[in-house]
Amino acid sequence: MTLAQHKDFRIRYQQQVDNARGYVIPFIEEKMPLTAATKVLDIGCGEGGVLIPFLERGCPAVGIELDELKAGYARQLLADSIASGQVEIVNQNIYEEEALTRFRGQFDLIILKDVIEHIPDQERFIPYLQKFLKPGGFVFFGFPPWYMPHGGHQQVCKSKFLSMLPWFHLLPNPLYKGILKLSGEYDAVIRELLENKSTGISIERFEKIVRKSGYTIALRNLYLVNPIYQQKFGLKPRKQFRLVAAIPCFRDFVTTCAYYLIRSEDE
Repeated sequence: MTLAQHKDFRIRYQQQVDNARGYVIPFIEEKMPLTAATKVLDIGCGEGGVLIPFLERGCPAVGIELDELKAGYARQLLADSIASGQVEIVNQNIYEEEALTRFRGQFDLIILKDVIEHIPDQERFIPYLQKFLKPGGFVFFGFPPWYMPHGGHQQVCKSKFLSMLPWFHLLPNPLYKGILKLSGEYDAVIRELLENKSTGISIERFEKIVRKSGYTIALRNLYLVNPIYQQKFGLKPRKQFRLVAAIPCFRDFVTTCAYYLIRSEDE
């Protein structure tokens, strides 16, 4: 079922802005004051909307985006801030040596909003982020746990039934792919969904990688109703029940979003 934000980059942008203002910024500020001295790196910045509330606080920022089209949208939508020198949008792979050489050790805060669940080899990527942080720096993650009802991003299916079918993405790959094909889904959508299946990350695996990588969790919020659902569907965000949030594995199936703020154990 194609939603409005799937077709209109300006809608996606505004949803990013509103969500960051209402939930991402307040979450981060529980542990980290944001000032004009706070330098921010947004990895997978998309259309750039998440950066807007940080720019409003005077934070200098860099958005890095692998998708050339999305990077172009971000440059268009953030044109005034780019012209003033407050923000730069870079169309580049964060793993490229040029990116590391240029940005090593520069940032107080790294943002990954709805990004980590799309990145392969998270065991390599999460510790790699430390190379871009200043001493005492933080990393924010916001992502849908893989086992949640729509953790496979199946909402991109053109079939309304499949797009709304909970936990459908947990089927074995051959059966999952076969049903998508029989339903007439486009090859590009099937490839995207199978890629999501290979990179999706659970709460348990995320926290295991974080600990193994030498970070501590400074703050965590689990949500029964994802904050972005307010912008997308008009649903009121709701934190996960404490009892459910304390039950490993089970919580993954009924938690639609996880927010984390982490930092190096050495700090």
